[in-house]
Formats: sequence, structure tokens, C-alpha cells
Amino acid sequence: MNAQLLSPLLAERGAVGADTPDEGVAAHYGDPYAEQRALAGRFGVVDRSNRGVLRITGPDRLSWLHSLTTQHLERLEPGASAEALVLSPQGHIEHHLTLTDDGSAVWAHVEPGTIGSLTDFLTSMRFMLRVEPEDVSAEYAVLTLHGPQMPAAAGLPGIVVSTGFGTDLIVPRAELAARAAELRSAGAALAGLWAHEALRIAAALPRFGLDTDHRTIPHEVGWIETAVHLSKGCYRGQETVARVHNLGHPPRRLVLLHLDGSEDKLPGHGDQVLLEGTSVGFAGSAARHYELGPIALALVKRTTPETATLTVDGVAAAQEVVVAPDAGANIQLELKRRRADLTGRARE
Repeated sequence: MNAQLLSPLLAERGAVGADTPDEGVAAHYGDPYAEQRALAGRFGVVDRSNRGVLRITGPDRLSWLHSLTTQHLERLEPGASAEALVLSPQGHIEHHLTLTDDGSAVWAHVEPGTIGSLTDFLTSMRFMLRVEPEDVSAEYAVLTLHGPQMPAAAGLPGIVVSTGFGTDLIVPRAELAARAAELRSAGAALAGLWAHEALRIAAALPRFGLDTDHRTIPHEVGWIETAVHLSKGCYRGQETVARVHNLGHPPRRLVLLHLDGSEDKLPGHGDQVLLEGTSVGFAGSAARHYELGPIALALVKRTTPETATLTVDGVAAAQEVVVAPDAGANIQLELKRRRADLTGRARE
């Protein structure tokens, strides 16, 4: 981790640093469950300053991104937010972006460790267009807000990016501690990444690189609903998206696992998910939720029986369907996930 990107909030009392891939920010500040409750029930701020921040300027920026990603962006209104994917020619997910346009530039944030390859790809695709993609992670950072008592977006200090699970603020990195202190003065509790991740997993929202692998396509994890526009023009990987949507089913599906709480351990990323001793998939991110107990997301074979009890690292796990086995083939995708509103609270 670059020393200059270590968060100043790691100096807060009780801060415990997060592990890979989230080193550089706090996992918690002494009481992860209380921090979860604050995010879900009141108002909290989470330091996610380890994420990469991309700024794209130039008059062609929206039409250019529209042509390169899965999302319809050419008429994105200033202040509006969106999710978008960059796919491989075979339709596999290579990048996940959360973005907004402020009227003069597109601002996006991406998973830790991915900004370099994304910037290189975008730079290689500029051709003669009037666009300037720039990695500004050293100058800007991300804070994420959750909670029913959160102030209106118009009053928040930073560039606001909101796509349905909390509200992200892109702020100058040099002002990160001051902006967090300002939000805490307005009533926000300081919460670590463990709290944010527990709520995200409970809401069955996948995270690129943790809940995906090099073969993942958008249908498998539900991003076909939030990050893909099915009637826009051509983009790299569109053939796979269209073929699965119109003619077939994705080979795997995202599930939420409710783990046996009698075992005091969580599955590791990549651990095999077994059905009667045979591997049917892999575990992604996992957490201990303040209400649901130990939970995890996993990608399993589409044909895995929905009611079957699975095991991960010797721990029994019941499935909660997120992406239905019949997704695709022109079937309207109805994700059976716990819906997450802007407070970050999971609800049916």
C-alpha cells in the first residue's frame, strides 16, 4: 500500500486496519456491531479512501464512455449517478465503475488495485476523441454515508455519487479527515469497512474481484439489472450479454449463504462451495452481520438445487436465492435479494 494513500482516519482511537484488498483504511474502530447498527439505524460515515478515483474530462467523455461500457451514458444528466461495466470481448467482467458527471467531468471510483489497468485501457481507447482520463487517486478519496438520518445530498461536502446503497462522496484527499469530522459533527458515527461490508453482503450486492472471477458475466451476479443497458448500441462483450439474455441462461448464479453460527469461522475468499462433497462454486465475501449472523456471497452452478444445504470449509450453509436459476432467455430478471435502500438497511 502506497504510504501516501494510508488514511489519516487510521489514527482515530480504536482503529484497526483492514486486510487485503482493503489495507489502508480501518476495518473497525473497536465495536463492529455497534458500527453496523449506526449505519443501518441512524447515520454513519465509512472511510473507503483505498478505492481508486478516476476523472475524465473533455467534451466527448460521455459518448466515449457510452461506447466502451455496458451503460447508457451519452445523455447522463449532471449530478446523476450510474454503475457501468467494462467487459472483455468474450463478455467477462473486467471492471466495475460507480460514476457521476458534474457537468464538466466524469468522476468514477473503482475497486482497490484496479485503477491502473482501467486507466491504461481507457487511455488506449482515446483515438482522436476529445477525452482525458486521469487517475486522481492521490488527490481524491471516497467516503460513504449510510443511514435514515443522513442529510440531503445537496448539503453534503463533496462530489455525490449515489446508486442505491449508501451515498458516496468524492473529496480532496488532503481534506479527508476534515470532511469526516464535519460529518461527525452533523451526527454521523464513524464506522469501519467491516460494518459497510456486512450490510452490503446482507443486501446481496456483489463486489468486483471478491464475488466475481475472471469468467463472471453480468447475468450471474445481477449486474444485468443495475449496470447494463439492454437496448443501447454496440460495446465490447455485447454479443455475450445479448445471447444469454435472449437465448440461454448464465452458467452460474449468485446466492446469499446463511452459515452455521456454531462454527466460529468465516469462509475464505475462493473457498469451494460443496454439495454432498462435490464442488458447485466458490465463496466470495463474508461477514458477521449484527442480526443475521455469519453470512457470505457465493457463485454456484445454476443447476444447484435451491433448497440444498451446502458446505464451505466444513461449515454448513443454507442458500438464499439472489439470481434465479431461470435468469436470461428473455425472462424478466427479478433478483430475490434483500433490497437495500439509501439507509443501507436490508429489507425484503
